[in-house]
Amino acid sequence: MLSTGQTRELLRMALPMVVSQSAFALMVFTDRFFLSRIDALHIASALGGGVTFFVSVSLFIGIMSYATALVAQYYGSGQLEKCPRVLTQGAIMALACQPLLLVIAWGMGGLFSAMGHPPEQVVLERQYYFVMMSGAFFALLKACVAGYFCGIGKTRVVMITDVLGVLINIPLTWALIFGKLGFPELGIRGAALATVIATACSLLIYAAFYFNRIHRERFHVADSFRFDPGILRRYVRLGLPSGFETFVGAATFNFFLLLFQSYGIAEGAAMAIVFNWDMLNYVPLIGLNIAITSMIGRYVGARDMTRAGQLIAAGFTIALGFSVVLALFFVLFRYELMMVFATPGEDFSEIASLGARMMLGMATYVVADAVILVCSGVLRGAGDTRWLMNTSMSLHVLMLVAQYVMIKHLEVGPLVSWWGFVAMLLALAVVYLLRLRGSTWRQPSRLARVMAD
Repeated sequence: MLSTGQTRELLRMALPMVVSQSAFALMVFTDRFFLSRIDALHIASALGGGVTFFVSVSLFIGIMSYATALVAQYYGSGQLEKCPRVLTQGAIMALACQPLLLVIAWGMGGLFSAMGHPPEQVVLERQYYFVMMSGAFFALLKACVAGYFCGIGKTRVVMITDVLGVLINIPLTWALIFGKLGFPELGIRGAALATVIATACSLLIYAAFYFNRIHRERFHVADSFRFDPGILRRYVRLGLPSGFETFVGAATFNFFLLLFQSYGIAEGAAMAIVFNWDMLNYVPLIGLNIAITSMIGRYVGARDMTRAGQLIAAGFTIALGFSVVLALFFVLFRYELMMVFATPGEDFSEIASLGARMMLGMATYVVADAVILVCSGVLRGAGDTRWLMNTSMSLHVLMLVAQYVMIKHLEVGPLVSWWGFVAMLLALAVVYLLRLRGSTWRQPSRLARVMAD
């Protein structure tokens, strides 16, 4: 049953996260726009390098981000002193991950050429990827800190920090790509370096909020800087499946992207532009997903499943309403949206024509994204991370195998491959919805096990 009060509370929590995630989308959008002033090859290379970076860190980011649910559960149960201890354990894990990330960077550097990309694209992809990997620690720690503030309901702190970070990033990206304001002209490396610097600056802004006297005293921050094996075990037990879910989803998406780019530079550029516009839908929904995870975590901690049910209804109302409107926008203005990224003085007709047809598929799956993100936010907040991991891994791997067969063996055209991707997202939405409608994840005995250290 839809509750007006729950809808208002969800919007209060979600809107700052929507702004926060939209600020990130704006940052990526402007990076691609600046690079499009060079040529289409730079757009495709930034997409390939950027997504490969996310795959490399996604397992660790997924674990770190589970701080949202973990902190929310402690907050809902009234154990405020345990909230900052989650952040401390996250920082310990982020440091411990660095040697492994170096090994991953060394191994993933050869992926671009192995996927059959043109040599000139491989050079640019590697440049972008290695600069981003140099700042991986900042990305991991930021994910944990942001999760902490979302968990205690301070989503405005995340919004303020991310907006300020983007305000640092955009002019710095412009200066480092084109060699302005006394900076060297670094091209695609400048885009990646600006992101690393802006992420580090965001951590300093978070620190100002975290060590604020009121927050420090309320949550006993001074007593939190210690190893807590109970919280760390719970963090790993619930966060690791969440991390694997994130990793498998990102890895299969990245391999699909790299396979699709093997069609050629025009196809790779078209996909990059389509996914840029996709962020208008996906990124705000990620903000809603985070807010749902936090609120469900608090209700689980407080053993209040009535309000959890009201929250689910509110989440679907907001997400589906938003996505349907945006889907219509993508259909009606698909060609004009592609032409925004046209490189001056170059023939853009092939990229625009293919991308406009791909946007019809995107308009189909944005509604599926809405269902997936509401369902996963609820299930993650309730600690149902192992089911999410198993289901997501199974369907994503199946999709990747199907794409490999279609592209490399059956040699189907790019639009056939694209609609196969759309079909996988629709299937995932149906499976997630069936799990949410069931009773397994909400059984009292199971929720009690979730709360146990």
